Amino acid sequence: MKRYDLRHLKDGFEPIMVEILGEHKKGEVAIFLFEIGDFSPVQKSADIVKEQGYELLNSLKFNEVDWTIVVKKD
Repeated sequence: MKRYDLRHLKDGFEPIMVEILGEHKKGEVAIFLFEIGDFSPVQKSADIVKEQGYELLNSLKFNEVDWTIVVKKD
């Protein structure tokens, strides 16, 4: 299990998230932390997870501006 803090990327987290997911092996779990702003990144991240063949295990608000998702490679 690895944790990735993408908060510093603001709305530009998508390419890095796709790159990171592409490096994981089947059965591996990844935790991503990113800034939500207007909540559109929440849907974007869920779409990326599905497109990359991952299962979304958990998605929750971490604090007032941050969101955490836990994903597993199918």
